[in-house]
Amino acid sequence: MPQPESFRTDLLAAIPSLRAFGVSLAQNADRADDLVQETLVKAWDKQDSFEQGTNLKAWLFTILRNEFYSQMRKRGREVQDSDGIITQKMAVHPGQLGVLDLADFKAALATLPADQREAIILIGASGFSYEEAAEICNCAVGTIKSRVSRARTRLQQILSVSGEADFGPDAISAQVIASTAA
Repeated sequence: MPQPESFRTDLLAAIPSLRAFGVSLAQNADRADDLVQETLVKAWDKQDSFEQGTNLKAWLFTILRNEFYSQMRKRGREVQDSDGIITQKMAVHPGQLGVLDLADFKAALATLPADQREAIILIGASGFSYEEAAEICNCAVGTIKSRVSRARTRLQQILSVSGEADFGPDAISAQVIASTAA
């Protein structure tokens, strides 16, 4: 059994990652916060079942993912917004290019099937290995690799990304960043 103070500290440190994963699954910040809260309560209640020395973050992500799917089953159905029309009506257009790019990415991410979106978030944004992601999703490593590959390909198509030059700041922004870093 983990030490309560150490366990508490580790739980608190995992909150930002849990919230990001929750938002990626729920597509709603309020629902994500509820998922994170429920995850933390369940983790605290079941801390006796956590094996010291194993990956706490993966354990927490599994709890959050299971809670999300349990809630989905209870709701029975959800509003589909695969073309982003409802999201566009609710979104505020940002003033900076980076924010616009992020909004485009979020919209593209939302169009992916849930299994692909979940896999690419676990690997790309949360930093899990393929093996850890496979354990969280309760599937084979090859399945995770396939989902990530298909998600990357689809995101490139949606965002019209053809190479590395399409990533990062433009030439002017890069000069500003370089001059402030020196």
